[in-house]
Amino acid sequence: MLTVAAVVLAYLIGSISFAVVVSRVMGLTDPRTYGSKNPGATNVLRSGNKAAAILTLLGDGAKGYVAVWLVQKFGPAYNVGNGAVALAALAVFIGHLYPVFFRFKGGKGVATALGVLLAIEPGLGLAVLASWLLVAVFFRYSSLAALVAAIVAPLFYVFGHDVAWDADPRIGTAIALMSLLLIYRHRENIAKLMAGKESKIGSKKKA
Repeated sequence: MLTVAAVVLAYLIGSISFAVVVSRVMGLTDPRTYGSKNPGATNVLRSGNKAAAILTLLGDGAKGYVAVWLVQKFGPAYNVGNGAVALAALAVFIGHLYPVFFRFKGGKGVATALGVLLAIEPGLGLAVLASWLLVAVFFRYSSLAALVAAIVAPLFYVFGHDVAWDADPRIGTAIALMSLLLIYRHRENIAKLMAGKESKIGSKKKA
């Protein structure tokens, strides 16, 4: 029952769309109505308001971190272990993709996934973040950077076993599933990248 409660709580935390909340509080246009129509930090940046984009990024990342951290922190006292951590990680990510508070229309999960990875293993999260930044800086495509990060995340987790951390198959499976979902959510971006029509980081919203 405690594992179920942790999963439900994680999903509800994930369902908080900071792109929409921050935009409303700051009096900005709903990010679901312009650009890629994706409620995420990259699309909020297209509004021209960098502060809103940063707050969205921090909020979406923090909810992924907090959902996993809560289970890690309080779970052991109730004999709730890595299985629950893995399920909570997946639940908060799915909550972001399909939020119950916003008619199940959410973002693509990059920032939330990063928050989850930082909570699971800080070194893992930083390695994946470095991969994202490297691709983003050189190519200026947020989607391409996200796809590369999604591919390397489960690989880093597996190959980091016994070197930087102790890998757990259940958590590894959760990370792999998040990566597959993230890639699936970027299917339209993949088509645009292949057609040379993908928007670059910092491009303004279309009227």
